[in-house]
Amino acid sequence: MTLFLRLRKLALAGALLLRGTYLAAQAPAAATLLQPAAVFDGETLHPGWAVLVEGERIRAVGPANQMPIPTGVRIVALPGLTLLPGLIEGHSHLLLHPYNETSWNDQVLLESQALRVARATAHAQRTLQAGFTTARDLGTEGADYADVGLKQAIEQGLIPGPRLLIATRALVATGCYGPKLSVDVAVPQGAQEVSGPDEIVRAVREQVGKGADVVKVYADYRLSATGPAVPTFSQDELNLLVTTARSLGKPVVAHASTPEGMRRATLAGVETIEHGDGGTPEVFRLMRQRGVALCPTVAASDAISQYRGWRRGQSPEPERITQKRQSMQAARKAGVALAIGGDVGVFAHGDNVRELELLVQEHGLTPLEVLRGATSGNAHLFHLPDRGRVAPNLLADLVAVQGNPTTDVQALRQVQWVMKGGVVYRQP
Repeated sequence: MTLFLRLRKLALAGALLLRGTYLAAQAPAAATLLQPAAVFDGETLHPGWAVLVEGERIRAVGPANQMPIPTGVRIVALPGLTLLPGLIEGHSHLLLHPYNETSWNDQVLLESQALRVARATAHAQRTLQAGFTTARDLGTEGADYADVGLKQAIEQGLIPGPRLLIATRALVATGCYGPKLSVDVAVPQGAQEVSGPDEIVRAVREQVGKGADVVKVYADYRLSATGPAVPTFSQDELNLLVTTARSLGKPVVAHASTPEGMRRATLAGVETIEHGDGGTPEVFRLMRQRGVALCPTVAASDAISQYRGWRRGQSPEPERITQKRQSMQAARKAGVALAIGGDVGVFAHGDNVRELELLVQEHGLTPLEVLRGATSGNAHLFHLPDRGRVAPNLLADLVAVQGNPTTDVQALRQVQWVMKGGVVYRQP
């Protein structure tokens, strides 16, 4: 046998071995008994509990010494670990990567869609490995409907990643987004431009028809690269947009950072306001009355400020950080519900816990508050009754971490074990 044939045979054998290992990892056991040190069920920590998983669902939860053990069950010991529901990322962009690597403009204009999708597959895997088994991905930022295929690839088991809620292209008012170059040059935009009733209705129906789980609208934005944000849709336009999406069974979320943009979006009936940097006590009271949640994305503000040279504790606090701190205080005082999401993509995928850490360290939330928010809280806000808690008949989306995340948020960085739908994707 020639050297070439021997190498080819070895390569084929290796490929088959790897394929077999991958396929075996994708087949959930008939029944698995998980034995951690404690279980956080989405609301409360329970030391000494165990969880029985059958197929892709949780079948039983309770004290380990009272748990019935079926014949042939596979026992997985997780000593010293806390088991919790898979975390839910509330605001991500899998088709973006950190702006200190490549600017947003250059990602939209210079990177091919093939490159962006290839990179997004790595982002999806990192997100899952970090313990986030579900992610709300709020716009492809110039990559058209690439998130539809990414979601399908994850669902079909072609690539590992979180369960996705996708917004596809998102909607902006004509002339009110970017990239913005010379006025003489028309360039592809980071979202779908619309103006007036006919275009709004058509675009909403088109995005939902292509696979959008949620419709995202930019209720305000900068008209120039350096100018202030201003409201970009009229109240009537936003009302129509929300009504059209609702008639198709889809919620609407709004990027909004100005008081007027937030007010209009809230009156229109969006479900969450993303960012909310300039929110006032009056606007937050209105949001509370209307049941609109805030996804503050404090990690994105922190990351962008650092990209621009700010160093926490070493230089004066930038205005955007001060403004974010004030808006968070006003939102909490008004009793607005918080969705937990960091705008990941502005900073590195897999670093999703950064949002939870900053909410605790800089904005006064407790570790238990952010842990509930990123599990049962997000599941409730995003209409996901099959996850976010550890309870019978829910999806077996489970994560085990070292330490006690109900008292130490940084324990969420110590992910040791990840299961999604009964399949183990990470283990010690």
